[in-house]
Amino acid sequence: MHTEAAREIIIQSVGLGLVLSLIFSETLGLAAGGMVVPGYVALMIHHPLRIVGTILVSLLTFLTMKYLSNYMFVYGRRRIVLVILLGFVFGWLSRELLIIQTNAITLEFQTIGLIIPGLIANWMEKQGVVKTVTTLIIAAVFIRLILMITTGGEVFITEDWVI
Repeated sequence: MHTEAAREIIIQSVGLGLVLSLIFSETLGLAAGGMVVPGYVALMIHHPLRIVGTILVSLLTFLTMKYLSNYMFVYGRRRIVLVILLGFVFGWLSRELLIIQTNAITLEFQTIGLIIPGLIANWMEKQGVVKTVTTLIIAAVFIRLILMITTGGEVFITEDWVI
């Protein structure tokens, strides 16, 4: 169960992500991987390997979509549903396969949430990989900074709340 403070931080983060995504979209013409994505990534900045895992799964989803589009019509609703579904499946697999444990450390490359990779891959396809990832990271850092200022310090939220 979440504490009320954690819920408020999550709401603030997603809300800031929406506002910042709108500002980036209107001023720069760039999306930060989806409207809610930067807020969720901002909450997980203290887990950089998970961000790397999310970007890798998003890239795999993007490349799979490019491959599939050579053999089938992928457009409109079909495309968005397929990219979200592939991101979901690859994200779930990352949770099963991308945890590397040694005696000294545990490396966790699994994704942030299960929907996030598909949303990022959707924007990778629309505006390019580098623009999407760069805009996402910049937006997430801004959001995290604003959260740290408004909450008076570090913001640590666990993964169990992410969709």
